Amino acid sequence: MPARVLSIGNCAADNAALAGLIEGRFDAQLTPVAGHADARRVLQQEDWNLVLVNRVGDADGGSGLELIEWLVSARPEMPCMLLSNFPDAQAQAQAAGARPGFGKAALAAPETLASLEAVLQRGARTG
Repeated sequence: MPARVLSIGNCAADNAALAGLIEGRFDAQLTPVAGHADARRVLQQEDWNLVLVNRVGDADGGSGLELIEWLVSARPEMPCMLLSNFPDAQAQAQAAGARPGFGKAALAAPETLASLEAVLQRGARTG
């Protein structure tokens, strides 16, 4: 069964890029959710192997850091990462309990792939 990855707050183009990366390299399926209210409902009802949270929600402007703080408190067993090119935002997310995330400018970087593999390794594809 493919790993389930929830993408929160990303625009359609970014979700397409994330899906290409995640579904192309791992045995995983990306599911996008636009707004934080919808995301909280989904996160309370379903289990995910990884939750990717945009720093600022595309649909509602919601704070990704606030959502990560809520998620770590509500569902500490569910790994999450912040999507942001800003090192200070990444540091804040990790201080709140997120795993090391990545920026959209570094989607193909070896560090990004290593971060994703650390969570999705059981479904990693070779080659």
